[in-house]
Amino acid sequence: MHATLPLLEATTFPALQRGALTTLQVNLGYRCNQTCVHCHVNAGPNRTEMMDDTHLDLVIDVLRARSIGVLDLTGGAPELNDGFRHLVRRARALGVHVMDRCNLTILFEPGQEDLAEFLAEQQVEVVASLPCYSLDNVDKQRGKGVFDKSIAALQKLNALGYGQPGSGLRLSLVYNPQGPSLPPEQGALQADYKRELKAHFGIDFNELFVITNMPIQRFGSMLVSKGQFHSYMQLLRSSFTENNHAAVMCRNLISVDWQGHLYDCDFNQQLGLPLPAAEGLPFKPRPHLADLLEQDPAGLPVRIADHCFGCTAGQGSSCGGALKA
Repeated sequence: MHATLPLLEATTFPALQRGALTTLQVNLGYRCNQTCVHCHVNAGPNRTEMMDDTHLDLVIDVLRARSIGVLDLTGGAPELNDGFRHLVRRARALGVHVMDRCNLTILFEPGQEDLAEFLAEQQVEVVASLPCYSLDNVDKQRGKGVFDKSIAALQKLNALGYGQPGSGLRLSLVYNPQGPSLPPEQGALQADYKRELKAHFGIDFNELFVITNMPIQRFGSMLVSKGQFHSYMQLLRSSFTENNHAAVMCRNLISVDWQGHLYDCDFNQQLGLPLPAAEGLPFKPRPHLADLLEQDPAGLPVRIADHCFGCTAGQGSSCGGALKA
């Protein structure tokens, strides 16, 4: 795999500074039942890295200590961590809003047969990967048979109340482009998704998130192999939108890896760029969850590199879709 960090470190991206911490995004491990072309985590069935119980306990301690309102669980497939359900229960008992970044097919893996019911019982927001509403495009990006399983999973979630008015069970879908291009306008694509999924499969959902592919890990390596890396970076840089700069997710989110180390975002995590310390602040060279028990990250600088242009290009991009500056 081609390393892309050396191609990204020199940057003209404008400086950023942190505001109040509202979201803790925790990567519970890199094991996944899928191997997707666009995956910036390089997750797959053969990955073994998983967060242990000690760090899962620390997540709860930090949520309490910092009064954080949102716990965003990701992976790999976060549900494959043996402590996933206990973590969710404890966070919900604190009144924290929990988001599960679910690939949908995980609902049919052995041992996960009651996962959908568990998520509904705990009122977990499901953020589900569905890169298109057609079979060919989804299977091309995520693997043969993924589309049919994804549709069946969405229908199961709908039957439990997800995406239905008044249920309080939010179901959001995620779109990534298949290649080196910016995603379409979120509102128009959402309308297409709602129309097509309802007409052909009877599926309802709340919102579509469109996310720009980042030039790192598996996707970045593919760009390098095809000679498309520099042209894609030029597209991201030339599409910089000033208004998006103030709305990027790293101002209010901290990303945590499976070992408990802290990063400004999930992308910096995959590039190995830890949360930086500001002069006079006691954060260690590689900050850890335990540091958040005593220290407030507000005011810290954000560690930037050229991939940051992916979050500000065009309509903007974040883990919650297009930016709403």
